[in-house]
Amino acid sequence: MRAMARIGLLTGGGDCPGLNAVIRAIVRKGEDVHGHELVGFRHGWAGVLADEAMELHHGTTSGILHRGGTILGTSRTNPYKDDGGSARVHQTLAARGIDALIPIGGEDTLGVARKLADEGVNVVGVPKTIDNDLAGTDFTFGFQTAVQIATDAIDRLHTTAESHNRVMVVEVMGRHAGWIAVYSGMAGGADVVLVPERPFDVEQVCDSLRRRHESGRTFSIVVVAEGAERAGGDGPTAGEGVVDEFGHARLGGIGVDLEHEIEERTGFESRVTILGHVQRGGTPTAYDRVLATRFGVAAIDAVSDGAFGTMVALHATAIRQVELEEALREPKLLDPALYDTAEVFFG
Repeated sequence: MRAMARIGLLTGGGDCPGLNAVIRAIVRKGEDVHGHELVGFRHGWAGVLADEAMELHHGTTSGILHRGGTILGTSRTNPYKDDGGSARVHQTLAARGIDALIPIGGEDTLGVARKLADEGVNVVGVPKTIDNDLAGTDFTFGFQTAVQIATDAIDRLHTTAESHNRVMVVEVMGRHAGWIAVYSGMAGGADVVLVPERPFDVEQVCDSLRRRHESGRTFSIVVVAEGAERAGGDGPTAGEGVVDEFGHARLGGIGVDLEHEIEERTGFESRVTILGHVQRGGTPTAYDRVLATRFGVAAIDAVSDGAFGTMVALHATAIRQVELEEALREPKLLDPALYDTAEVFFG
């Protein structure tokens, strides 16, 4: 790539603490060190389709490190669901003189990026998902913030659970993987953690709670990932058949089902708290600010080095480059050994 280039970037999928730190890092090193011009497309792939963009520089990215969300906006738009969508993407990039593109997102956003790479677009991806289920990287930014938010909620629910002798069911995010559920459950001292990777039997959950209460402990905390499934059941609860442009159903409701069934089967007063989008909101933790910054710097370096068709990733403590195809081959599911560790403290 020539010394000076025009680099486009976008944020796609769900918003996530740390996105602004990535944008800031790309702009700061891209502008100051490499001499690039930076263009931000608004609202993810929708902004590329609509040719809606803004120039990015020191002035437009100053003071955003600690801010949640994304100054560029985001969406779950899939260009390949639109007739002629791919052609419009290519037209926009050509009209704006974009030499390379840095999409920041998860499986869906980077899946579009991989298809564009196959079509000749110069792409370097940055992994983003609070679920931490993207292969190729040990951690994604936003995950640690979501875990901290969930842990704080569990800590607060402990006090009301103990005061009222209740079972508190806490539903957290996690469509395919239970990373948030297990991390926050372990950190918050949950008595049961239910994850998508291990289908559960409601009666076994109730038996565990009965044993706990029979031993003299009069309250319990159950943490459940939104994508958790019953053994032999119909899978996670979807919101009225609503699906996005990538075919994902809107999940939610497993916590409500559990609350009703636990109370009905055990007689223990039960309440549910669905954390939902609060896990995405607010300021990123220090860890996520640093990781996001490192990803942004590594991404603009990869572009400048011509390492296209890759994604920056955390391996142990180092930032590496992995092929997009490898990163998207399959989701990164929960480590069974980690769940086994959490299970020691159940009941």
